[in-house]
Amino acid sequence: MKRLLGLALALGVLAAGCTKVGGGGVDGRANAWTHPHVLTFADAGDINTLNPDLGQFSDIGHLSSLTMAWLIKWDDHNAAYPELATEVPTKANGGVSPDGLTITYHLRHGVKWSDGAPFTADDVVFSTKVVLNPANNIVNRQGWNYITKIDEPDKYTVVFHLRKPFSPFIEDFFSSAGANPCILPKHLLAKYKNINNVPYNNLPVGIGPFKYERWDRQQQVVLVANPLYFRGRPKLDKIVFKIVPDRNTLLSQMQAHEVDMWDLVPGNYLGRLKAIPGVKIVEVPSYYYDHLDFNLNNPALKDPIVRQALRLGWNRAARLEKIGHGLGTLSDSVTPLDAPYAVKEPLVGYDPAKANAMLDADGWKRGPDGIREKNGMKLDFRYAIYAGTPDVDNGIEMLRQDWKKLGVAFSVKHYPIALYFAPLQEGGIVYSNKWDITSFAWQNDAIGDYSQIYACDAFPPQGQNNPRWCDPVADKAMHALYAHYEQLHRNGDVKIVVDRLANDVPVIVQDQRVDVYAVNSDIKNFDPNAITPFDNFMNVDI
Repeated sequence: MKRLLGLALALGVLAAGCTKVGGGGVDGRANAWTHPHVLTFADAGDINTLNPDLGQFSDIGHLSSLTMAWLIKWDDHNAAYPELATEVPTKANGGVSPDGLTITYHLRHGVKWSDGAPFTADDVVFSTKVVLNPANNIVNRQGWNYITKIDEPDKYTVVFHLRKPFSPFIEDFFSSAGANPCILPKHLLAKYKNINNVPYNNLPVGIGPFKYERWDRQQQVVLVANPLYFRGRPKLDKIVFKIVPDRNTLLSQMQAHEVDMWDLVPGNYLGRLKAIPGVKIVEVPSYYYDHLDFNLNNPALKDPIVRQALRLGWNRAARLEKIGHGLGTLSDSVTPLDAPYAVKEPLVGYDPAKANAMLDADGWKRGPDGIREKNGMKLDFRYAIYAGTPDVDNGIEMLRQDWKKLGVAFSVKHYPIALYFAPLQEGGIVYSNKWDITSFAWQNDAIGDYSQIYACDAFPPQGQNNPRWCDPVADKAMHALYAHYEQLHRNGDVKIVVDRLANDVPVIVQDQRVDVYAVNSDIKNFDPNAITPFDNFMNVDI
C-alpha cells in the first residue's frame, strides 16, 4: 500500500526534557536541554490507531517501523533486507519459483514477541488470513487477492501460492515500506472475528527494537526499548511521539527545545528552524510528491479538458517559491527524481490565457457570478483538507485566486487529520465522496508500483484510488508490472502509467519533495532513507 502524508499534529503535554536554553550539555552532549537517550519527535499530525493494518499515513508508518513485526525492512539505500525472514526471496535464491507463482519465506528461529511469546510461521499464516478477511478494514488488498493458498511446511517456513505472478510482493507482503499490513500475534488476536475495534490497536504488541508503553490520546505516544528484540537492545531508552495541534505550535516547541526532531519539515518553516541554536538540518532526496486530486465522480471533473485547463491555470512555480520557499522540484511526473524507475515528463507551465481558451472552446460559459457553467453544471467545487497547516491554507488561497481568473471557484472544509486519513469504513474523508478536490502527499515505493492508488480495481474501499481514475491503457501496464521481477523490465510499465497520468490529469503533481528533518544537534547516527526513515534506529542515540 501507499503511505499518505499530511503534515499536521496536536499538542503533547509531557516534554522529554527541560526547556532551559543555553549552556553546555553533559556527557559530551552540546545542549543543556538534551535528555540523554530519550528522543522526542513530532510533525504536526495525529493518529487514529497504532495498528498499521488499519492506518495509512506517515506517523503510523514511522511508529510501526520501530515497534511492529515485518518480514522485510529497508536499508539506508532503499534496498530490501531480511528482518523476520532469513533472506529476501528472489528467483536467484529459489525463494521465488521460475514461474513467479510460489514465494517461500524462511523465518528466523528464537524470535519473541515483545510480550515474550514465541514468533512462528503460525503468526504469518494468521496475519495473511486477517488481511484477506473482508470483515477487516484493510485499506488495500492489491496483490493479496492473488494468494490462492498459504502453506506452513514447518514452524519456520511459509509458502505463498499465487494465481498470477506478483512482483511487488517484496513490498506488499509484510514489508515496512508504504502503509502495508504487519505480522500480527496470533496468540493475542485469533479470538476475534475482526480486528477493527479490538484493544490491541490501542497498544500493539510487536517485534521491533522498541515497544509501546502508552498512548495518551491527543497528547503523546511513548515507546521504550524492547529488551527481547532479537538484534539486541537499541541505544535509545525511550522515544516520545508528541501530538501537536499545528505547525506553528510545533515551531514554538522546537524553539523552546521541547521537541528533538521535526520530521518532514515544510519549506516555509526551514529558515526559522535553521536559526534555532542547537538544531541541525538533515536533507534526504525524497520519494514523496505533493499533488492535488480530482474526484472524477463529479460530472464536471470527468471532463479531461477541465482538468487540463485547471493545471494550466495554476501557478505552481509561484506556490513553490512563496509557500515552499523553493524547497523541492516542479514536476508533472509522479516518480521520484532519482528513483531507478524515474520518468521525466515535459513540465506544463502556467498559461491562464490558454486555459481560458480551452474552457471557452469546451462550452463552459461564465455565469452572472463569474463562475463557468455548462449543461447545468458549475465549476464550483468542494475542497477538503486537513486542519492545522496554515502554510497549506495559504497555498490554497493562492490557488483560489489563480482559478478565479478562469471562472472557477471552490469552498474549503477542514477536517481533523485522523479523520481525514481514516479508512472509508470509519468515515475517512480522503477515500469518500465528500470532496471534489483535495491535496496531500503520496510516498512512492521502491519499484514503481502505482496499482494501489491508480488501478481500476483499487477504488475505495478496495484500494486507495481516491480520484477513482480508470484508464485501460495505464491499468494494463500496472498489472503487467506484476509479472516483471527485474526492475529494468518494470520501467517500461511505469513509463506508460506516468505518461497517461500526465496526459489525462486525474491529479496535478505539484512538486517532488526534499525530505527535511530538523533535529537536536546531539542526535547521532540518524541516517534516514527515502521510504522507511525509521527502519534503522538501532544505533540512533541522543
